[in-house]
Amino acid sequence: MNYTKISFKLNPDNQENREILIAVLSDLAFESFDESEDFVMGYVPGESVNLQEIKDITTALPFSVDTDNEVIPDQNWNEVWEKNYFKPLLIGNRCLVRAPFHTEYEPAEFELVIEPKMAFGTGNHETTTLVAEQILKMELEGKTVLDMGCGTGILGMLASLKGAKSVTAIDIDTWSFESTVENSRLNNIFNIEAKLGDAGLLGAETYEIIFANIQKNVIIKDLPAYEKVLQSGGNIYLSGFYAQDMPDIKRKAESLGLIETGYQEKNNWVVYSFKKP
Repeated sequence: MNYTKISFKLNPDNQENREILIAVLSDLAFESFDESEDFVMGYVPGESVNLQEIKDITTALPFSVDTDNEVIPDQNWNEVWEKNYFKPLLIGNRCLVRAPFHTEYEPAEFELVIEPKMAFGTGNHETTTLVAEQILKMELEGKTVLDMGCGTGILGMLASLKGAKSVTAIDIDTWSFESTVENSRLNNIFNIEAKLGDAGLLGAETYEIIFANIQKNVIIKDLPAYEKVLQSGGNIYLSGFYAQDMPDIKRKAESLGLIETGYQEKNNWVVYSFKKP
């Protein structure tokens, strides 16, 4: 399938404005987003993109946004990733993340095979690594886990390998849902239930552990829903934001009665943990 890549140039360009842009565009037909030093890039399946709808949304924002678009022909994504991006990755000296085409790697205690496509989430980003390192330290045997913003399913799968009883993996992007299903099967993991949607899918079921590796604005908006389904004594691990965003996250979490239990930082990215009394 061909994709349309739309590049957004922000002025002023900062993390908060990038998060706002991605949040307001998430309800459109974008399958995934990526960021570079100068641009936010969105990917839409096919070539029929409603550019006017996108312009109407971006024009209403409190900062300026210039756009450019190009069609990306269908291609062998394994080959693209193998040549340009995805190398075997060892997290916490215990978990190896690799693609099916990797043939040279050292064995590890845990191993996850990720089928690379348009989806991003191979563990190379600091936030994924930070949460994965936390999972490696956890006692998860027999516990129920919720993975919000699951991406390729890497965090939920690692939780399963660590002994989680069941994992619910939720993402708003179709590619994330499909990748989580495919990667779970690829790794012979069968206790992950992938769902396509957002926090509105959360109902009566409760969880002992929650991961939410998304964006600051989404986390703040959806944190009440996460708190509602977090069991008493349960822990929630929040990531996808910078260290300077921690006061806003803490303020919201504590307003819901959650208690700060610690954080870990890598290159200014953070995983921030809280406990429900």
